[in-house]
Amino acid sequence: MNIYSKKLIKPLITNLLILFFFVVLIELIFGYWFDKDNFGPYLREHRMKNQISSYIKNGKTYDFIYRRNYYGFRGDDIEPSEIDAIIMGGSVVDERYKPEQFTITGYLNKNLEINGYKTKIINAGIEAQATTGMIYNFDHWFTKLKKFSPKIIIFYIGINDLRIPEVLTAKTHGQGHVKNHEKFEAFFDNIKSRSFLYDSIRIFKFKYLPKKNFVKYDGNIDPDLKKKFNFITYESAINTYDIKILKNKYDKKINNYLSRVDILFEKAKKINSNTVFITNIGSAGHEEQIFIFNYSLIEHCKKKKYDCIDLAKKVRGKYTYWRGYAHTTKEGSELIANLITEDLLKFFKK
Repeated sequence: MNIYSKKLIKPLITNLLILFFFVVLIELIFGYWFDKDNFGPYLREHRMKNQISSYIKNGKTYDFIYRRNYYGFRGDDIEPSEIDAIIMGGSVVDERYKPEQFTITGYLNKNLEINGYKTKIINAGIEAQATTGMIYNFDHWFTKLKKFSPKIIIFYIGINDLRIPEVLTAKTHGQGHVKNHEKFEAFFDNIKSRSFLYDSIRIFKFKYLPKKNFVKYDGNIDPDLKKKFNFITYESAINTYDIKILKNKYDKKINNYLSRVDILFEKAKKINSNTVFITNIGSAGHEEQIFIFNYSLIEHCKKKKYDCIDLAKKVRGKYTYWRGYAHTTKEGSELIANLITEDLLKFFKK
């Protein structure tokens, strides 16, 4: 190494050390390393998200941005203290493949406005979440939100809970897709969320830089659904199934499900929120497991005096209401919102 190279390396190292010192200093002063309310490794995939999307339905294209705000809710920015109502559920509530106005939440808000209510329901749906994930939300999401105390929390539940095994494993169900299952990635998610510089850059990109990752969603119905469509009505189910036999068959899963409902009620109560539990249904209708889950939930609500809406019982299935087994079309989401609204208004009046 010649003398000129040595003269260049020394000041370069000195400047890098000075830069490193200032970065560390900025992080220690402005960072969130010791902030108990920082999101840390949680919600990395569900915050500050802008996804340019297209929803194609019957040859018509609707361009929209699937947006999750700073606090993790779908839609525009809003302070947690200003939220009066939220709806929780899996992808059937999130509905990322549709413009917001075509979702169940969008139609519910439209119906509330028509009926003279200024309250807006905020979409807190997260793909694949069951009641296990919703419990996890209270412990690792809602606790991070200052002055978060919605008057009403709506739980749209049932279908995703069918997949939960009798012996619950935290890895597959407990974390509710709020935290990355990969420990290595979760470790770096924690660092990124607590870093002032990284978080500032992410906020800047979220607000000002062009949106990326264009996605197209086909809103048309699965052709096989029409051919195979066989919706089991509630009336057919109640006249066919033996309730006692089904309760015995799914005894442990039902008990686990209802105890999670109780936990959700208590957690909502702790933040001074009223609860509404709503049964859901897929394109196959009242198959035995979803039927007995819904039937047991309504019985449990009556016993515990919880506010419940038996939406599943009201649905008269048409193949045009679903894209597949669980996800609804634009028409299906509108139907569900309309069926919910009448009972929901009674609870709002309280």
